[in-house]
Parts: sequence; C-alpha cells; structure tokens
Amino acid sequence: MGTLKSHALPEITSGSDKSRRPVAKTRGRPLRKRWSLAAWIALIPMVLTVICAYLGTMLWTARVSLSNSRTFPSNDFVGFTQYVRLFHNDRWLVSLQHIAIYGVCFIVACLVIGMLLAIFIDQRVMAEGVLRTVFLYPYAMSFVATGLVWQWILNPELGAQSLLHKMGFTHARFDWIVDQDWVIYTIVIATVWQASGLVMAVMLAGLRGIDDELWKAARIDGIPRWRVYLSIVIPMLGPSISTAFVLLFVAVVKLFDAVVAMTQGGPGTASEVPAKFIMDYLFGRANIGLASAASIVLLATVLAILAPFLYARSRAAARKEV
Repeated sequence: MGTLKSHALPEITSGSDKSRRPVAKTRGRPLRKRWSLAAWIALIPMVLTVICAYLGTMLWTARVSLSNSRTFPSNDFVGFTQYVRLFHNDRWLVSLQHIAIYGVCFIVACLVIGMLLAIFIDQRVMAEGVLRTVFLYPYAMSFVATGLVWQWILNPELGAQSLLHKMGFTHARFDWIVDQDWVIYTIVIATVWQASGLVMAVMLAGLRGIDDELWKAARIDGIPRWRVYLSIVIPMLGPSISTAFVLLFVAVVKLFDAVVAMTQGGPGTASEVPAKFIMDYLFGRANIGLASAASIVLLATVLAILAPFLYARSRAAARKEV
C-alpha cells in the first residue's frame, strides 16, 4: 500500500499541473482580446473626432477655397483664383508682415524670460511655490482680459504715461498703443507677460530633471555657474525648449483675441494679423472663399515649419534610444 501511494501521488500531481497549464493559456488569450477590443472601442470617439472635426473640416475648407463662395458655400470651381486675390490684397500682405515681426519678438522674449524665471526659481528660493503661482497665474487669464488690462495700462490719457506726467516727468511718452510704428510691440508686451509663465513651468520641469551630480562636478572643477548653464544645461534642455517653441508658435498663429481687445487691428491696419483678417472676411465682408484660402495658407505655413522640426526631434530621440 505504501508503495502504491508513493507512486500514485506524483502521477496525480503531475497530471493536475498539465491540466492546469492549458487552461491558464486559454483563459488568458480571450481576456487579452477583450481588453484590446475595449481599448479600441474607447478610441472610437477620438478617431471620429479626428476624422470628422479635423480632417473633414480641413478638406472642406480647402474645397471652399477653390470656389467663388461669398456669403454661403457654392460649387463654382475657380481653381486658385482666391489665392491669387489673397496675395494681391494689401491688407493680407500687411498682416503677414505684422505676424512675422510679432512672432519673432514674442517667441524670443518668452523663451528668454521664461528661462531666466525658471533658473531663478531653481535656486531653491524662499516661497518657491508662491512665486511659481504668481508667474504662472497670467496664463490662466483669457487673452481678452489680458488685452483689456494692457489697453488701460497703455492708454496715454489713463495709464502709465498719465501716471508719469503726474509724477513730474512731463516729457515722458508711452503712447505706443496709438502709434502705428510701435503698436504691434504693445501686443508683444501684453502676450509675453501672459505666456512667459508657461515657458517657465516647462523649463523648470526640465531643470529639475538634471542630476545634482552635474552641479557637484562643476563646483569641484571650478567652472562658473553661467558657463555650466550655457555649455551644458541649456543643450540638455533641448526637449523642453522644443516643446515651449511649438506651444509659442501655435499661439502666434492663433493670435486674435489680444489684438481685438487692445487695438481692433488699428490704428488703421497697423496691428492687423492673419486671424483677424480671416474673421473679418468670414463674417464682416461675407467672402468665405477668400477667408478659406487664407486659412489654408496659414495651415500650410504651420505644417511647413513644424513638420520638419518635429521630424528632426523624433530622429534625435530615436538616435538616443539606440
């Protein structure tokens, strides 16, 4: 009996192990399939949104830009006539000049100020949390509110210039908002004040990811702190800088609210920008064909600038992984 028991038990045990293994596999596969199916079902609303709300509207806008549509869309195909009219429109050409000047000043100023603020906060200063909140708070405001506040500040009769005159500086001038040569820079000031905090947050996240051993090694070698930032830290912040650049560039292309709130595109057309041009021709002048052509030009410009930039960034990331 003892011999039978000793031989029977291993057989039962091994048989049970063999019978369990296939069951575990057959149960695991349907479970993974169910999870995969659930994930695809959850993605359906986003896929439909991308196809219909993004790609669909882009294609529709491109189709309308090739027509002679005025108040309502029409099927009168006119080819690239609207694009020819667009680039013979002085107002459009002026708006392109303004957005180029604004874009360079805005992006450079935001990157420099945001970087300096991030470096300052990264020194473990007192009340760091309060300072982060103060610097980031303007970004929580709408561009309309920002535009109105800065319109009051820059108003020659009510704002900074009036205050300087009351303080005895009677010859001081700060009337840029009514000066055709300087009004675009007032919009730069207002929007840089609002967006620099976002750049600070992005850069600060990058700085906090740098190993403390780097700073210890620099101190041991006697390397000046500014040299460490220029030669080592800033190159290491490449991903953070590129992210901030993309966000700022998109904000440049979308510039509309601040202009309308501050200047309405004036004086004259001195602060006209492409987005305001499109909205005026879309609703005010009832020429949706021309407005659609302007929209497609902006879209092509964004793709032409960002696509190579993002491609180079992805290639660099892939080389690092290898």
